[in-house]
Order: sequence, then structure tokens, then C-alpha cells
Amino acid sequence: MSEATTMETTNVGGPELMQEDSSIIMEVKGLKKYFPIKKGMMRREVGAVRAVDDVNFYVRDGETLGLVGESGCGKTTAARTIIGLYPPTGGAAYFRTDILSPDDEEKIINLMELSNEQYKQVRREISMIFQDPINSLNPRMTVFDIIAEPMVIHGMGGRKEAEETVARLLDRVGLRASHMRRYPHEFSGGQRQRIGIARALALNPRLVFCDEPVSALDVSIQAQTLNLLQDLQKDMNLSFVFVAHDLSVVQHISDRVAVMYVGKLAEMAESDVLYNNPLHPYTEALMSSVPKPDPLYQSKRIIMEGDVADPSNPPSGCYFHPRCRYAEDICRTKTPQLRELGPDHWVSCHRAEELDLQGV
Repeated sequence: MSEATTMETTNVGGPELMQEDSSIIMEVKGLKKYFPIKKGMMRREVGAVRAVDDVNFYVRDGETLGLVGESGCGKTTAARTIIGLYPPTGGAAYFRTDILSPDDEEKIINLMELSNEQYKQVRREISMIFQDPINSLNPRMTVFDIIAEPMVIHGMGGRKEAEETVARLLDRVGLRASHMRRYPHEFSGGQRQRIGIARALALNPRLVFCDEPVSALDVSIQAQTLNLLQDLQKDMNLSFVFVAHDLSVVQHISDRVAVMYVGKLAEMAESDVLYNNPLHPYTEALMSSVPKPDPLYQSKRIIMEGDVADPSNPPSGCYFHPRCRYAEDICRTKTPQLRELGPDHWVSCHRAEELDLQGV
């Protein structure tokens, strides 16, 4: 992570929420990830795609934070940047841990300022379940090698201990210990995702980023995987950041939900509050698309006009204003700030207090 400090940085201040609330284990402030646009024979940089543009959210111990939005809004990029797969352009990700403390006392550290060796140590407590259960598993490695690889990298235990841990994890995710000698192509999609879940839990992490872990699975297998994740969360006291675009799935599994639009955070609140009382017009439009389990219900879906803003050339003011039916002049000229308008209810909209929006 140390090379990220040579890139553009933003003065985002300290982790105020974490200092006020000891239950918060991660606070992301002003996170930015820009991908350069290069043209010509000299590959000169002529612009940037603002995949993640000043995102703020926090995660509490033992909870699930759902991160939702349209495809391409920056959900996965934000998760990959926090976990260190992409170098950040700016911002901070504060994490509460005792791994780097010589006296085993929990301290708040900024992941973006750690050296590679320090970040490697902290990664024992932060893990990720990837979206594609086929491409995220090495086809040349056995299930044992795949799940045991994190333990080998971190030098935790010998061969016998690794075999015992892998057998226990396979049993915990609903597979057999004898499966550890097989290869990924010998399993179904749901079973491969269970192998990915076991790998993510190999080092007994505290925080797990779930990057659309059920989107590539059949509906019946989705339910089994979601139930498995919830059981694991209770048994291991895990915190999840659940990245998804299926609002029904997010409502089922999430304690709180954060809504992203074109790299920015539009709204964040407790799940029931967000679904029943949205304060951002984009959230209202998303909620109107949630299918209702009632054949007599007359759909009142909001059809947003226009196209999604171009992250390489975003509009002025609020990024959502070209598609917003409530937009006024201030929305076109001034960027809204993320504000807390209720307990744990944050919104980035100039007119949030005066609008009467409809939820599910």
C-alpha cells in the first residue's frame, strides 16, 4: 500500500465516528479511485475515469452493510481499493485492530498509509469473497491448496495443522473433508462458491467483503449461500460488506444499506428505514423496482429518463441531477454534501428535507 502515498491524496481528517463509537471497526472517508485515460503513441494522460469519487461509510462489529447501486457505479472498485487490490487515488480507510500493536491493545490505523509488510499483517483480519466462483479459483490447484494458501502466505502452522483447518472449514461450509483432494472443475457453481467462502475464512478474519457472492448462482442455491453466510456471521462474529445489485437479497441480509451512484454515496441508513423511508430520489427510484410478492399489486415503478452519467466526464453539481425529476438550479451547480438527517441516516441531496419520497 505504500506506493499509494505518491498518488493524489485528500485531507480527510481523522476517524471521528470510530472515536465516538467503539462498535465501528472500519470507517472509510473520502475514498477515491481514478483510472487514467491515455491516448496517442506517447500514452499521454488526457483524463480519468472517476470510478470511486469521495465515498464515505462505516461498518460496525458483527453487522452486514449492503453496498448497492447500478452496474458500474463503483461498488466493487471501492471494495477492491479498500482491500488493497487497487492502489487508492485518495482518501482513507481506518480500521480497528491490535495486530500492529506491541501491547495487543486495539488501535485505529489508516490502511492507506501502511507499508506492504504492515498491510500484509492486517490482511489476516480483512478478507474477500469474489463474485465469480469459476475464475476466482485456480484450476491447477486442489481445494486443499486453494484454502490453505492464505495460511502458507502468512506462515501459520504446518501441513498437519493446515489439513485439519481445511477439513474443518469444508465441513463448516457444507462440503466433505474428502473434497480437499479434488480440483475446482469437479464441483458445481454453488460448491465452488462455498470453496471461495472457506478460503476467505481461512485466517479467521473480522471483516469480509462479499463481492456479489450469489449473483452467478441459481435462485435456490442463492438462498442456501445466503443462509450459510448468516450462520457463519453468527458463529464467527463476522462483519460483512455485502456488494450487490439485487435489492431483495440486500434487504434480506443487510442491517444497514449504502446506495452508490456514479462513484458517489447517495444515501446510507438502516435497512428497514432506507426501504420504507428513502430520502434520496435515486434511492426512491431503486426501491420502486423491487418486485412485490403480490399478484394484485399495481406497480408504480419510476422510470428514470436519460443515461447514467459518464464517470470520465461527470456533470456539474449533483451527478444525479440530469435524471432527477426533483432537480432545481442548486442541484445543477453545487455538489451536495453527505449529511446525517436522522439517527444513522445519511443522505447526499440538497432537497432531502423537503421531499416526500415513496419507499417499498
